[in-house]
Amino acid sequence: MSKNALLKFVEDQVEIKDFPNFNSGDTITVTIKIREGNKERLQKFQGVVLQRAGEGPAETFTIRKISNNIGVERIFPISSPFIEDIEINKKGQVRRARIFYLRKLRGKKARIKAARH
Repeated sequence: MSKNALLKFVEDQVEIKDFPNFNSGDTITVTIKIREGNKERLQKFQGVVLQRAGEGPAETFTIRKISNNIGVERIFPISSPFIEDIEINKKGQVRRARIFYLRKLRGKKARIKAARH
């Protein structure tokens, strides 16, 4: 089985939802379905996109937020069935695709310039 045939097979199996276009530096809110026992609820995770990696149904994106003075990062597969919605809160202007330097910065230094339209 060639690589293209394998990718085609995976794309046929995975439902790819239509999310807005976002890049690193953007502040987004991801609404996630969380199942606890037999109950299901929605939880929002808001933070800055550090990177987007991969392509097609195997694409992932990393979000970072500060919670109780502790940096929390979470990696989401773009084709995850648990992602309910993605909302763009702020477009950010950064000079690189992977902004891991944000991990070392705190407070005002960790701000990202707003993108001009």
